[in-house]
Amino acid sequence: MEPLITDTDKTVGVTGGAGFIGSHVVRLLVKKYPRYRVINIDALTYAGNLENIKDIETYPNYIFERADICSEEHIDRLFSGYQFDAIIHLAAESHVDRSIMDPLAFVKTNVLGTGVLLNACRKQWSHDMEGKRFYHVSTDEVYGSLGDTGFFTEETPYDPRSPYSASKASSDHLVMAYYHTYGLPVVMSNCSNNYGSHHFPEKLIPLMINNIINNKPLPVYGKGENIRDWLWVEDHARAIDTIFHKGKTGGKYNVGGFNEWKNIDLVHLLCRIMDQKLHRPAGESEKLITYVKDRAGHDLRYAIDATKLSRELGWKPSLQFEEGLGKTADWYLENQDWVHHVTSGQYQQYYTEQYGKR
Repeated sequence: MEPLITDTDKTVGVTGGAGFIGSHVVRLLVKKYPRYRVINIDALTYAGNLENIKDIETYPNYIFERADICSEEHIDRLFSGYQFDAIIHLAAESHVDRSIMDPLAFVKTNVLGTGVLLNACRKQWSHDMEGKRFYHVSTDEVYGSLGDTGFFTEETPYDPRSPYSASKASSDHLVMAYYHTYGLPVVMSNCSNNYGSHHFPEKLIPLMINNIINNKPLPVYGKGENIRDWLWVEDHARAIDTIFHKGKTGGKYNVGGFNEWKNIDLVHLLCRIMDQKLHRPAGESEKLITYVKDRAGHDLRYAIDATKLSRELGWKPSLQFEEGLGKTADWYLENQDWVHHVTSGQYQQYYTEQYGKR
């Protein structure tokens, strides 16, 4: 463990900080708050990649710790060494398809891992809760599926439909139980689908971009009628920053892009954008669309009402969807080495090269 950095305002642990959303949060905190000491805690599974944050790894207020949040012994050691003032908890198994294939892995990481972190906070902060905060980042999928109308609000009853969403719902309930039982200073947010740079190419948007680049089939579940609300990941990172600093203790905030799209319409839009950027004839990439058997328990529609976050804390999305998709496409086109590394497994070598001798 590296020596402590003195003269800092807070020591903030970010779990899952080498992942898609987590890396954007870590980057924002490290750059925006130079007096914060930011500890990135990540197990570096397939979705955690230190190449995501190469640009900040030499900052003096940034430290990386490889750790499994399910290991009580390891987490207790980190808490003892760093004396965290706050935890922003993003580490999670998050891909629904993987949860259907291996549900217990999701129960372990998302439920047990969250419990281990909560308990470590409870033990360390039991004598002084002042200035402490446990921020749990969750998903809109805990609410279940919407029909053609209506929106998820902070009061929407939980109705998870997949092993992934059930495990996240369980972790949400654990967080609130620690607030009510132990007085742990918690805050929570539930976010819609994110898109942007550094997204592992198993999720819809990076998968489609990568397949279009390589002229591979574009698999669309069912008829592509499922609807999702999409949010640019950097706007989500700003929302997390806002909620972390200004959110009410014990409070819950929905984060969304006010931006609903049917999957098939999104794929058609991406095809048009990519045809332009790759200088292909209009309609060329749409020929790659292939309809595949629908996913088991596939929720029809998610739509977030983020009015509370906007009204109480002043956050709003900054990008229109087509502009955000264009920026995302540009990033993948300019970072094909990154795509190759994560799809081939070579990104794992980066940790060995950087940290193997420690």
